[in-house]
Amino acid sequence: MGPAAAAGLALTVGTVGALINQQHQLKKLRLRIYRYEQTDRSEQQRHIDLANQQRLQWELLSKAMEDPALAAVLDTYEGSVPPAKHRQFLFANALYTNALLAYRIGNVSRAELFGHLRGTLQNPIFREYWEATRPARASLGEDSVEARIGRMVDELVHDLDEADTEEWWVVGTPPE
Repeated sequence: MGPAAAAGLALTVGTVGALINQQHQLKKLRLRIYRYEQTDRSEQQRHIDLANQQRLQWELLSKAMEDPALAAVLDTYEGSVPPAKHRQFLFANALYTNALLAYRIGNVSRAELFGHLRGTLQNPIFREYWEATRPARASLGEDSVEARIGRMVDELVHDLDEADTEEWWVVGTPPE
């Protein structure tokens, strides 16, 4: 085999090697894209499921707020809560779970949720609801999103109670 043939063979082998490598890289890229698409679909489905659950919860809470007999089923507070107060607690629960859902599906950041709840905690009825539901939150899994947000709110309540300023909107350290 002459030098020209050897050079041609080397060029062909190099080209084939480069094509095989390129094909391998393309296959890896396609696999990464596929996994990303699957993850994206899973995340979208999770958001849809959360939104459907929220809608169902709102429907159930609405029925309970309209009918004291149904509301009695949801009265898990220590001691008896008067019907009007219980309806307020149900509505406070709806407001809180709506804000929590907005965070969980990514509509608001944790810092935005913090700011929203800091404002919500200015309402004495919501504060009373929050305290009345403390035992229920104690049963949450420690690492669950709801438990972590609950601890954030508990810290915020403490900070607001201890603040020596009337400017509630600056109290606490928003999470990053």
